[in-house]
Amino acid sequence: MNKKLFFVFAIIPFFALAQHTIKGKFPNTDDFKFAFLYQVTTQTSKFVNNAEIKEDGSFSFTLDKNQPAGTYRIVYNQPQDRYNFDFLYNNEDIELTYDFDNGLTFIKSEENKLWNSYNKSIQLVANSLNNFYLKGENNEEDFNKIIQILQNTQSEFEKAAEGKMALNFITASKPYIPTKYVDAQTFSELAKAEYFDHINFSNPILQNSNFLIEATLNYIFNFIDQDQANASYIKNIDTAVKAIGNNPKVKKVILEVLYSQFAYENIEPVANHIATKYLLDIAKADNDTELIKDLTNFKNASIGHKGYNFDIVIYDENGKATVKKMHDLDEAENYLIIFWSTTCSHCLEEIPQLHNYVKTIDQKQLKVIAIALDEDRYRWKDMTYDFPEFYHVFGEGKWDNQIGNNYNVKATPSYFILDKDKVIIKKPYDFEAFKDYFSKTLEE
Repeated sequence: MNKKLFFVFAIIPFFALAQHTIKGKFPNTDDFKFAFLYQVTTQTSKFVNNAEIKEDGSFSFTLDKNQPAGTYRIVYNQPQDRYNFDFLYNNEDIELTYDFDNGLTFIKSEENKLWNSYNKSIQLVANSLNNFYLKGENNEEDFNKIIQILQNTQSEFEKAAEGKMALNFITASKPYIPTKYVDAQTFSELAKAEYFDHINFSNPILQNSNFLIEATLNYIFNFIDQDQANASYIKNIDTAVKAIGNNPKVKKVILEVLYSQFAYENIEPVANHIATKYLLDIAKADNDTELIKDLTNFKNASIGHKGYNFDIVIYDENGKATVKKMHDLDEAENYLIIFWSTTCSHCLEEIPQLHNYVKTIDQKQLKVIAIALDEDRYRWKDMTYDFPEFYHVFGEGKWDNQIGNNYNVKATPSYFILDKDKVIIKKPYDFEAFKDYFSKTLEE
């Protein structure tokens, strides 16, 4: 398997004897007015300075003589996580160009030229090896030639990087180099087995960079069995955590990044594995109440968990009110909890569609509980009369509402299908997804 390389650099203490400049140029400046310079670490980005982007696309920063060496990031538009690029500063003048087609090119900078050259050289050899396997070849002589080039490339760059910051990352990025011919499957298995051999999670230079995060993500997302993706992710995560070892700060950062990725993709079994096996204990030890809350709410609102219980005011035909707990409802085989808002345009489109659809279904099959995350109780009350088939709950406080928080609601409308035991069985994206799923369920 082709090992993907991530080149991000760390901060080490180094004090310059003179000021240095970082000069750059964009080929297209229509949307770029200012460049913002940040010093990058694993946990944060520290603002350093800003510079105007001139009409010809050029900009320039002059660094203070005591500015430490390390990774720096230039942000040139919004959103910042999209319009930026990183580079290495190590007590030298830097000159670069950047465009969307060719990426980052360094006109002046020994460290960055060396690092980019290493990246390109290793990738060329990896491409040759991939082509060898894709063609189905098994000629040992040809294979050994490619491996010898790989070995020489790694050795030559390590020698060239002696005394430079980049050496830490070149050695940590050393790919698997077999000593004899192996087939593609064996190569992939051995590359996975040896992946962390050259990565020292205790190295302070690697810790103060994004390298360890990117290297770990590369391992977890690339070495998987697509037929058993979730099981592969979990196994890879456990292997990575073992490799991280006793480095609590690094471990927490990496696990938070992983958790956020799987939670965002709604891969709940993996996200909850990270939370319950690792992150919750770390968050409790750090007294990180916000993280504890986020992890707990996500887990409680996951498929397979019993939905959070809450009060529902039910009115009979004579207008008499009775308060019931959601868990005590026993009138349908399934329940749909929909979070909406009177100011949400998508909600105002979907709620009437949902109501019309529900009227076509046997009431013993489905009951809808509509929870409005809102601030205007009177507007909400007036609108509830249009949807008499629903049970209505006013979620006072909008985004700071206990029910919404316990269902981990981040947007409206949000749908949760519960079975008769109030266990969450499905979380459709929108009304059409709900309708497709539930109609098939009724047919079955």
